[in-house]
This record gives sequence, C-alpha cells and structure tokens, in this order.
Amino acid sequence: MTTLKEPLQRPRLGAAEGELEQATTKRNRRTYLALLLPGLLGLLVSFVFPLAYMVRMSFNKGAPDGVIEETFTLDTYIQPLTDPYYWRVTLDTFQMGVTVGVLCVIVSYPVALFLARSTSKWRGLLIAIAIAPLLTSAVVRTYGWMVILGTNGLVNSTLADWGFIDTPLKLTNNMTGVTIGLVEIFMPYAILAMISGFGRLSPQLEEAAGSLGASKFRVFTRVTLPLSLPGILTAFLLVFVLSISTFITPRLLGGGSVQVLATEIYDQTTGLLNWPFAAALSVILLVLFGLIIAVYQRLTKKIGG
Repeated sequence: MTTLKEPLQRPRLGAAEGELEQATTKRNRRTYLALLLPGLLGLLVSFVFPLAYMVRMSFNKGAPDGVIEETFTLDTYIQPLTDPYYWRVTLDTFQMGVTVGVLCVIVSYPVALFLARSTSKWRGLLIAIAIAPLLTSAVVRTYGWMVILGTNGLVNSTLADWGFIDTPLKLTNNMTGVTIGLVEIFMPYAILAMISGFGRLSPQLEEAAGSLGASKFRVFTRVTLPLSLPGILTAFLLVFVLSISTFITPRLLGGGSVQVLATEIYDQTTGLLNWPFAAALSVILLVLFGLIIAVYQRLTKKIGG
C-alpha cells in the first residue's frame, strides 16, 4: 500500500508547488506595480498631461490680443513649415546643437578618458572638480562669458595688449559667443556621460594590441576609440538635446541677434501672446528630439552589432 501511495502523492506536491509559485509571482507583480504606481502617476501628471495639452493647444488659433480660439486648424503648423524665416530658425537650432555637441565631445573626451583610467586616490576629487561648474547657475556662468568675451573683455583686452589685434573681435551677440558659452556650460554633462559609457574600455586589450606591435596611435584608433563610442554617442545626444532646448545662453550671449526655436517660443508666448503658435514650435522642437534619438538608437545598434 505504501508503494502505491507514493506515486500518487508526488504529483500532488508538484501541483501544490506550482500553484505556490504562481501565487508568489502574482504577489510579486502586484508589489512591483504598487512600487511603480507613484512614479507613473507623477510622470503622468508632470509630463504626459502637459505634453498632451501642449499638442492640443497647437491646433488652436491665436488672436493678436492673446485670445485663444478653441478650434482644430493646421495653420499654426503651415506657417512655420512654409515661412523661410522659421526654416532658418529651425536650421540654426539644429546646427547649433550639432556644433555644440561635437565641440563638447572633443574637449571633454580627454578629460573623461583620463578620469576613467585614473587609479589615483584623488580620482573622486578630480571628478568632483570636473563637475563642480554644475553647482553654479547657468545664468551666472553666461554673464561671466559676457564679461570675458565682450568688446572690452578679458579676451579682447589680452589680445590687444599682446599686439595680435587692432580692433576688438566680435565674440558676443552672435552664434560664436553662444557656441563658446554652451560648450563650457555643458562640458560637465558630457564628461559624466562619457565616464559612465566607458565601461567597455579595457587596459588589457590595449596592452595586447601594443604587444602585437601596434603603435600608440593605432591602438587608440583601432581599440580605444571604437570601445568608447557608446559613451561618445551618449554624451553627444545629451549635449545636443540640452543645447537645442536652452534659452538663457542664446538670449544673453546672442543679444537678440541669435534666433533659435527656444527664443522664438519665448517671444511668441510673452511678447505676442500667441500660445498656439508657440505650442506648434514646441512640437517641432520635440520632433527634432525624436529624430536625433532615432539616429542615436540606430547607431548604438550598429555599434553593438
């Protein structure tokens, strides 16, 4: 009788264990959902609803006196897509983001590579120094660049004293000054992004390439640089997104002569009170975000492959 009961009890135990595992899985899912719910609600209230409201606002019609007519029209999109001025503004915004992103990566890469490879006990302090500018407001740093790059600023005064120039260089109220200011402001972001993306770098691979007769330049171009591409792309994406959405630096260092989408949106909302048109420009700026993110994902997949 004992030998007959044992085979019958084992399946029951296995079924009970399966039911217990399923119950545990369901309970874990409920726990995870409960933990995610506050964050999802916060994201819904602070991002999804405002974004949906902005998109809906872009289809309304704005009057010169600031009155918003509740309707559904494409005029707010037709104007920026057909007017050469707004094409120029969009192109300048895109070019500014690409230029600042490339320059920021170039000047930040050596610093990030040094900090990522450093084994010194001062490494933490060096990283803190590299990101210390983030503790200062971008407004204060922009005003500092206005003083440095001004007609009688530090750069022009030094060059004139050394006899390199006779007339002051025009470094403010143009895209040159805006680019210089944005590169310095966003350097800490690029450094942090590249340090976190240099996880694939391995000194052993570089030593192996060197032991096989590769020169230092060849080791850098064939080993170090390809392995650090994910960090470079991440830093470029971050700086690009921050650059094309920034308002303070183009407004102050540009002096009103540099018009990008962020400054144009500000003028439409505060000066002309045309909120639907400003919402349409914001949607166009959001599309630029999406395009560059799509290119970034394609490149990361290609590199990973």
